[in-house]
Amino acid sequence: MSAHRVRFTTLVLVSLLFCLAPGVASAQGKSRAVVIVPYDASMLAADDQWMGEAVAQVLSRGLAQHPGFVEVERAGLDPSAWDEAAVRALATQADVVLFGRISQKGTDVVVEPRLLDVKRGQSASLTPIAFDEGAFATGIAALPVAYARALRVPLPSGYEGRMEKAARLTPSLQALKLFTQAQMAADRGAYEDAVTLLVRAIEIDSGFVVANYVLGTVHAALQNRWKAAAQFRASMQLDPSMPEPVKALGDLFVYPPRQLFDQAIEAYSRAIDLRLFYSDAHARLGDVYARKGLCAESAKAYRRAGELNPWSTRPMEPCTQTHP
Repeated sequence: MSAHRVRFTTLVLVSLLFCLAPGVASAQGKSRAVVIVPYDASMLAADDQWMGEAVAQVLSRGLAQHPGFVEVERAGLDPSAWDEAAVRALATQADVVLFGRISQKGTDVVVEPRLLDVKRGQSASLTPIAFDEGAFATGIAALPVAYARALRVPLPSGYEGRMEKAARLTPSLQALKLFTQAQMAADRGAYEDAVTLLVRAIEIDSGFVVANYVLGTVHAALQNRWKAAAQFRASMQLDPSMPEPVKALGDLFVYPPRQLFDQAIEAYSRAIDLRLFYSDAHARLGDVYARKGLCAESAKAYRRAGELNPWSTRPMEPCTQTHP
């Protein structure tokens, strides 16, 4: 099931209050595309370089909780070169890139967040943070809010807490390492390896919600739909407020041989209730309405998806009006 993606690490920033300038000042302006790439961890020991990808995962989960951010695919990045030169080469289609560097100073891990204004050709550094290696898994949870503040994205009441909660994927450093390695394995198409790593991560931290969800996406990629559905439901039980597994369950309802469109509509609608700005759920809802011949509903869902993610290039399902 190649349509199932097993990562969610690149985001587009849709901000009503954004304009990067020296000092990272802001003003009202148009929405801008923002890409997240793994931090450069080449200064760490080989066994610790997974931390660069882990930061990208944490940023993705945290920023996804804000209506100013929409997830898009990351592509074209050489994982051996995550320095600023590589970031500049990657970001030809973006307005802003979030990146950084991780190093070690004594027993401390030092995380240096940076961002790049592609159009202006200017980069800016955020305040570095340092903590003991054992606190890495929880320490990096502060990064999404730090970037939102640096970009002057409004943080209404409740958003900061939701972002930090979502960014705390697991308190276990070992579970986070296994999860991150699983994501990297899945990117290579090594899905069986990813399953093994994710199962181990969940054994260490049974409450690892995102690991359960991603294990479901990997099972879906392997065409193990019953196992995928079980993992999606497990993650829904662990965190009923998380919309991604609800939407993923809807995807399972759509694919042949049993195309359960009404159940899919229910799942996508529920995912949207959980996150009103979930653009992909709106787009999937448009697909299902189109297949049912409900063209007005389909057009409305597609229109909303396009408003939330104007950079999306996904095609729309053709719709032919049905009659009673």
